[in-house]
Amino acid sequence: MLLQGKVAIITGASRGIGKAIATQFVQQGAKVAFTYHSSEEKARALEAELTAGGGEARGFKSDASKMVEAEQLVADVVAAFGTVDIVVNNAGITDDTLLMRMTEEQWDRVIDVNLKSCFALTKAVLRTFLKARNGSIINVSSVVGVQGNAGQANYAASKAGILGFTKSVALELGSRNIRCNAIAPGFIETEMTAKLDEATVQGWRDAIPLKRGGTPDDVANLCVFLGSDMSSYITGQTLNVDGGMITA
Repeated sequence: MLLQGKVAIITGASRGIGKAIATQFVQQGAKVAFTYHSSEEKARALEAELTAGGGEARGFKSDASKMVEAEQLVADVVAAFGTVDIVVNNAGITDDTLLMRMTEEQWDRVIDVNLKSCFALTKAVLRTFLKARNGSIINVSSVVGVQGNAGQANYAASKAGILGFTKSVALELGSRNIRCNAIAPGFIETEMTAKLDEATVQGWRDAIPLKRGGTPDDVANLCVFLGSDMSSYITGQTLNVDGGMITA
């Protein structure tokens, strides 16, 4: 198993991509600490699902965009599992509208949840990583952060900010054997996209070179690789998981 003995924190793991990452990590031997923001019932259900086959996983209620809560999360995970080896900054939201209609509250909320959370949790885990002289940070961005998108100025800014943050962290911490990479998913089919009109979704699929939407497991598979020792010489990179949407 590629992650045997490693301890991972995964934010925003209650559904979709985050849930797939948590599932894959447990299957690959990792002990998983996942965060949730409000739904205790969903968190306990996921906890039961992840541990049903003998894996180790625990849910922690935390708002990673708040520095104090991020620090407490790391302390709680270290107390529970002994250390942290991998952080997956996956928590994210959208609040889409045209710029002329976007409120300051919409801007701030998306930036806080998507971008500030990466800063807070990464900073909070550094002491643990530095002590071990080892660690892998995986930041989930988006193709929207790479190329922008009309009606998503706040989301695009937050996801583009993650890319600059990733490169800077990689440069700062590489000498301590701490790696930091970003993943930019494209059109990933989840329960959210299942609610959309089928003709619209098929149009998106047809525009993708591989002629299909991605699955949460497509993203999770890359997270497993980046969290494992197989990627020990990869840092500061943005890897697109988009079926060829962006080829430049």
